Amino acid sequence: MHETAAERWSRRIVLTLLTLFVVIPLYVMLSTAIKPLSNVRDSFTWLPQKVSFEAFVDMWDTVPLGQYLVNSLIVSTSAAVLSVAIAILAAYATSRWRFRGRGLFLASALSTQMFPGILFLLPLFLIYVNVGRATGIELYASRTGLIITYLTFSLPFSIWMLVGYFDSIPRELDEAAAVDGAGPMRILFRVLIPTAVPGILAVTVYAFMTAWGEVLFASVMTDETTRTVAVGLAGYSTQYDVYWNQIMAASLVVSVPVVAAFLFLQKYFVAGLTAGAVK
Repeated sequence: MHETAAERWSRRIVLTLLTLFVVIPLYVMLSTAIKPLSNVRDSFTWLPQKVSFEAFVDMWDTVPLGQYLVNSLIVSTSAAVLSVAIAILAAYATSRWRFRGRGLFLASALSTQMFPGILFLLPLFLIYVNVGRATGIELYASRTGLIITYLTFSLPFSIWMLVGYFDSIPRELDEAAAVDGAGPMRILFRVLIPTAVPGILAVTVYAFMTAWGEVLFASVMTDETTRTVAVGLAGYSTQYDVYWNQIMAASLVVSVPVVAAFLFLQKYFVAGLTAGAVK
């Protein structure tokens, strides 16, 4: 089926508009980051009247951005690793065995994604506070509590997506390994996991990005020492002034890990999502 001229131009116009929608905010962010604060306060200009990189130096002193980055890396990486490890085991059992309540389990896992996050904020807050009082294990205002919180967010969807990916792997591979004397766990680690690398990487990127950019729970469940970058960026806005150039510079720096990880794992991420969705 040949594409008509009208369809071709419509596609070009839509793609151009989408590109501008993405590129213009990035340009404004970059141009604001290399402007002196006085130029940003006065009026908005598309081109910097004076190029200055002071914002990239001063942003580390205005707020403890380095500490926030470390907190975010620890929390996001831990939540992603735990989510993937648990999801692999749960998805393997759900995909390869038929047991009573299997459909209900998958439906329940997926249905949790329909509830707004704010619905769980108060219950989790009360649970963490009461656990700390009863056991002395401090979950509130701790990185451990934040890791558990983000784990509960990403785990259901991770399980659901990996079940779809494992279902797409032929069972003949399992049977061939079983004939050679491999048990269930050996089949998982020697056959399924190497085959399912794109899906596993897709789940890892999803879990990491979910934790990295979350604001609501991080703003309530942390204090000054455990705050993440998503919340720490608000520190550039005070009751006396707003350091717009430093906000934009810090936003660029904070975006680097996520963008780099996504670009590096892009083909695996797309392949994992596509395979799970098709199945």
